Amino acid sequence: MALETTSQAKTTSRVLGSERPKPSSSFSLRRRLTPYLFILPFGVLFLLFFIVPILYAIYQSLYRSERSGLGLGAATVSFNSLGNYVDVFHDPNFYSGVGRVLLYGIVQVPVMLGLSLLFALLLDSTVVRFKAFFRLAFFVPYAIPGIIAALLWGYLYDPSLSPIVKGFSSLGLGSPDFLGPQTVLWAIANIATWTWTGYNMLIIFAALQAIPGEIYESARIDGCSGWRVAWHIKIPLVAPALVLTGIFSIIGTLQLFNEPQVLSAISNNINSSYTPNFYAYYTAFGNNNYYYAAALSVVLALVTFVFSFGFLRVTQRQAGV
Repeated sequence: MALETTSQAKTTSRVLGSERPKPSSSFSLRRRLTPYLFILPFGVLFLLFFIVPILYAIYQSLYRSERSGLGLGAATVSFNSLGNYVDVFHDPNFYSGVGRVLLYGIVQVPVMLGLSLLFALLLDSTVVRFKAFFRLAFFVPYAIPGIIAALLWGYLYDPSLSPIVKGFSSLGLGSPDFLGPQTVLWAIANIATWTWTGYNMLIIFAALQAIPGEIYESARIDGCSGWRVAWHIKIPLVAPALVLTGIFSIIGTLQLFNEPQVLSAISNNINSSYTPNFYAYYTAFGNNNYYYAAALSVVLALVTFVFSFGFLRVTQRQAGV
């Protein structure tokens, strides 16, 4: 009797299954295409504003423009193969700019990320009150456009306008030269640190908020102080966020442009090759040598990739990944 009931149940399920309508081929096709339609806008914009410019820059870097008649004749464009790249690797201005931004990054990036981590830990602790206000206050400098921020700081650096310089002079402490040959690089670093510390702090703070509360409770039960919790639990668990902000900072360092470009109007110590990005810009729009500027940009992109990838590999190796 049990076998007969089981057989009837199987037969019924097969009949019901055969009577269930199958989805049409057009519905199945739409279902398969739906995910791709969601990412299509991003893909189109990524292609138009990222891939196409890179390919066009590589294409332009293979040509050169020459003028006849001591440079007064009509410009002629000819294929130059890798000649522009050979010139880049023999260009002392390019090397001086790269060396300058590397020195800048070695000092500025650790200071900025250290401040970002410190502020994030303070906001995540029970010490600070009015946390929402301080989060907004730290983020406001990032919301100010880079050109505007450089103009504001330029006003504070200019010896003839700066209230800081006048304040030092009135106290008999001398007039600090923020735009001198030995200090202008660190004046630029100060602007970048002021701008980006809050942004990086929010990334690290978000990572701190994602740590499960049970871990803190276990640490308190074991008698860990707030300092030990921060050093042995919080910082190791936000290491991926620190790596992310570190990569962003390396990319931003090698692309340094806004601050030198604005401050060059009030400082003779910032020349056209002060940073690689500024040098490529001046070569293109100051000397009208777009093809050599394209080669500079491609090489700078490769240098940025090498440093970013190297930093990522070193941090992964230290983490045992």
